[in-house]
Amino acid sequence: MQVKSRHHLRSDDIDAIREAVADHLGVDIDGDAFELVEFVDADYELVLVDGDPAVFYVDDDEPFLTVRGANDYEPETGVVTVDAGAISFVSDGADVMRPGIVEADPAIREGDLVVIAEETHEKVLAVGRALVDGDEMAGESGKVVSSIHHVGDELYEFSA
Repeated sequence: MQVKSRHHLRSDDIDAIREAVADHLGVDIDGDAFELVEFVDADYELVLVDGDPAVFYVDDDEPFLTVRGANDYEPETGVVTVDAGAISFVSDGADVMRPGIVEADPAIREGDLVVIAEETHEKVLAVGRALVDGDEMAGESGKVVSSIHHVGDELYEFSA
């Protein structure tokens, strides 16, 4: 991933990021330095919080925690929990299927960004977009979350 530009964010941009992440996931991002990183050939922008890749912009205007950011800040809402059998698939970037879901936040609405965590250690494995409401996620068959970013992908491996 080739960096196109990198610059510190203004306080109003930082406030907007903090507010959006708090609304989506119920967490407060605390940091002293917020830097925006733009890439030459990537569909997203990254925000480094104190040098760590904590937030990325999905569809240009929607800030959301990265997998690493979600593991650092532990989301309280917007979480889909999968069983041990789904871990290897989700970690490789597969979409989330109903049979692997143990629990989903009932406040999730179709189209929302969500974090996918594993049930044993509650570690976040991926970030995706909900294809159905949270209370419809568990079941026998069908895709319910489209994966956007996962453990081991380029964004996860990026270091400043």
